Parts: sequence; C-alpha cells; structure tokens
Amino acid sequence: MKYLLLSLISALLLSISWPTYGVPFFIFFALVPLLMMEHEITKFSKIKNKSRAIFGLTYLCFIIWNIVTTGWLYGAKNPDGTHSLMAVVIPVLLNSLFYSIIFQCYHLYKKAQGTYFGLVFFVAIWMVFEKIHLSWELTWPWLNLGNVFADYPKIIQWYDTLGATGGSFWILVINVYAFYTWRIWEAGRKRRSLIINSSVLTIFIVIPILISMVKYQNFDEKPLGSVNVLMLQPELNPYTEKYSKDSLTILSDLLQLAEQNSQGQIDYYIGPETSLPGYGSISETAFDQSTLLNGVKTFLTKHPKSVFATGISSHRFYPNADQKSETAYQTSQGMYVDSYNSAVQIIPNQKVEVYHKGKLVPGVEIFPYINVLKPLLGNAMIDLGGTTASLATDPERKAFSNPFNKGKMAPIICYESIYGEFVTDYVKKGANFLGIMTNDSWWGVTQGHQQLMAYARLRAIETRREIARAANSGISGHINARGDVVADTFYGDKTTLFAKVNLYDKMTFYTKAGDLLSRFSIFVFGFLVFYTLIKKFQNRKKTE
Repeated sequence: MKYLLLSLISALLLSISWPTYGVPFFIFFALVPLLMMEHEITKFSKIKNKSRAIFGLTYLCFIIWNIVTTGWLYGAKNPDGTHSLMAVVIPVLLNSLFYSIIFQCYHLYKKAQGTYFGLVFFVAIWMVFEKIHLSWELTWPWLNLGNVFADYPKIIQWYDTLGATGGSFWILVINVYAFYTWRIWEAGRKRRSLIINSSVLTIFIVIPILISMVKYQNFDEKPLGSVNVLMLQPELNPYTEKYSKDSLTILSDLLQLAEQNSQGQIDYYIGPETSLPGYGSISETAFDQSTLLNGVKTFLTKHPKSVFATGISSHRFYPNADQKSETAYQTSQGMYVDSYNSAVQIIPNQKVEVYHKGKLVPGVEIFPYINVLKPLLGNAMIDLGGTTASLATDPERKAFSNPFNKGKMAPIICYESIYGEFVTDYVKKGANFLGIMTNDSWWGVTQGHQQLMAYARLRAIETRREIARAANSGISGHINARGDVVADTFYGDKTTLFAKVNLYDKMTFYTKAGDLLSRFSIFVFGFLVFYTLIKKFQNRKKTE
C-alpha cells in the first residue's frame, strides 16, 4: 500500500500541475514520490519481481496523469456521431507505456551503476525521450514537462534562451535534487545537511524565476512597425456543418464575416485551418481557376493593400505512377494524388502562395510507420473530416511576405504550434510575426483547445514574435512577444478579433541554437551507455 500510495501521489502532483487548470509549482516535486517508490522497492522490499512491480506502479501513475490531462481526446467523434473511444485509449496507453519504459530503464541503470550515475541517467534519458517525442511519427509532445508553465509567462521569460525543453531540464534537475535531499536526510538525519540542500534547492527554483521577472519588466525591443490583422472565427461545427455545407456558402459566410468587421485599413485577414472548401479539397494545379480562391480575390479588390491568409484542404494529382511523389496514394479510380493540409496567401493579380503543414497529427493526418503498423492495425486512422490516408508535407518552413508593408507571416497550422524548435524555422525564413491557423472544435468545450492556446504563448516567448491566432471555433487570440494574451475570443462564438500586431526581426538565442539542452542530454546519455558497456567489457576481461 505504501508503494501504491507513492505512485498515486506522483500521479496527483503531475495532474494538478498542468495547464490550464493547474498550479505548476507542484511539478517541481511531482516525480519525487516515484523516485522514492523505486528506491524503497529496490533496497528494502521483499517483492520477488521488483522490476515488474516498479513498472506496474509507474504505468499506473502515468496512465492517471495522461487521462486527467488529455482525456479530452474522448470528445472526438466517429462519423456516426458517437464518441471515439480509440481516440483517447490509444494515445493514453501508448504514451503511458513510453514513460514507464523510460522509468524502467532508469531503474535498471541505477541498479547496475548506483544512485548518483542513475539519477544523471534519469535526467538524460527523459530529455532524450522528449526530443524523440518531438521528432518521430508517433509524436505526441503534449505532456513534455516544459509545457507546464504555459499560463505563467512571467516566470519563463528565459525560454527565449533555452526554450521549453530548457524548462523540462529545469524541472527534472529540481525533482532529482529534491529526491537527493530526502535521501541524504533519511540516511543521516543531519539537520545541517537538510538546511544546506533545501537552500540549494530553493535557489535552483527561485533564481530562474527572478531572472525571468526582470526580463519581463525590461522587455523593450523596438518593433519594425505593425500590421492591422483581422482574425476570422466562423464557428463551423466540424461534425454537422463543416463537411456537409456547400463550399460556396462557407466562403460567402467567411467573407461576409470579414466584410462586416472591416473598419479602417486591414493589412491581413486570417482565416482558420481548412476554412475552405468544406468537403473535398482544392486542386493546386488549378488555383488560378478556383471559384473559391477567385472569390477571395474579388473580395480583396474592395480592400486595397490587404492580403488574405487562410487554411485550406488541397491536393495534387499525378498523371501516372512514374511521376508520383513518394507520399502519393492511389485513388479508387487508379490515379495518384497527394493530399495536403495547407495555408495559402491570396493577393489579387498575384500567384497564390501555398505552404503544406509539416507536423501531422498521428492517427488523424498520418498513419505512423505505415509499412510496419498497417499490416498489424489495418485501416485504423481516425477520420476527422479529411482523408484517411497520410497527408503529404513540405520539407521546409516558409514565410509569406506582404508586398504592401513589412509584414512577413509564419503560416503555422494548428498542431505545429506545440513544436518549439520547429517554429523557429519559420523565423529563420524571415517571419516577423506568427500567424496560427487552427481548428480546435473537434473536442468540444474541453481542456484541449485551452491547452493548445496556452502552448502558443511559449512560442511567442521563444521567438519573441507576436502571434495572431485564428481558430474555427476554439480561441482566436492576439499574444504579444512576452507571452501575454492581449485579447481573445470565446469558444463557440461566430466572431472576429482585430489586433495591431507588432513586427520584430531580432533572433533570440533559442531561435539560433534550438533545443541545446536536448542535444547535450543526448551526448550525456550516449556517454553513460558507452561508459557502462566499456566497464562491463573490462570486468569480463578481468574475470577471464
């Protein structure tokens, strides 16, 4: 019962730390009970299979954490209107399994190399896993530890130097040092050592926060200028309207929303993810002939020096198999096609610029490791209104330049906004503000859309770029370069949001260096594994 209680305490602390309902301070000690549980079982328990017991208890902890923080995935619905149980079961079980494997690796390494090397290994392997979770096809970095401070930008202004992965490192080091403090006290019961270690622990927590508050108060970077942005929130129900309503009606409603709220000069109209065409997609080889896109151009002739950026579903056909791309799939008519979740910038008398979403949602937009998993799982993609085949992507980020002013927008599409180093690639391409186009209405009034909005604040701090976020029915918002929400909308409102968005061109250290601490952790992890193998080999040679 003692070990179970420690596992449940960790689950509770992890869960109540998370945005947008939690208090992030608890995250500094959330992993300590788990570390205590592992130590107690390893050193003092009479359980026969200790490794199995530790794995089971950590899996329980991580399942509870995942359910509480991402259980909103249950809001996703099947085509028949019922809730999609698999949309929450698969991510929760898999993500919990990954974290449990990480903890099990720590247990085995610590058992072999001792507590001190083990704790260093724990920090390194957790950081390595978070980096993998940002990169591979099963990517789901929603619970990466550095995200926990998203609603408290005043204490993480130093993310412009080390990013959210730096936040993860900070949290892990403090948890490890808190566990070390407890172990030293338990072993010697010396008050002096407890006071010293507790003081060091407090300094580790307080100093970065104080530095951050100073940076927050003294942020005075001068902008290049500003642009007037009107974010459009059409509030199309994705299950009953978005893919059943006539495309021309959808366009008409979107443009009417823009027209009714256009006061003064609007430099950017920004629509949400896949605003057009509703059901189906627009051919990229016929953008110039598209009735929908030309309808937008006609609207813009009434608004000189304005551009229209929005999300669309698009596709590209290939005449035969010899010309198809690696990502193209075959239709029932035998043709080959790439489907995209795209962002476009539309300007009268100019070619439509297009960017294809680079980070796809596993199980919804991409079938992860399709050659391996499809024979096992069959057609298990979750159909949320798009194709049930994997979408194609752009290999590089883009910035949409405005020919009428200094604006250069990063066309970030929904899920992409939770990837720190990935978003810096837009800035490296010249973006001086971030435009996020999203559709957060799949999960209803839950923590899902609130957390995604909160995570965007991290990107503003990391890059020191202001954000204009247009949501279909989530939260449209204007976020400044300090991560403050200047203005936002309510979920479910059919509305617009006007913002005067400042433009910045300086690159932060994080933009230039990326996930530096993640790469350092990969090096440390490799060194520890290599060191262990060498030591094991030397011991074997001595025995022989």
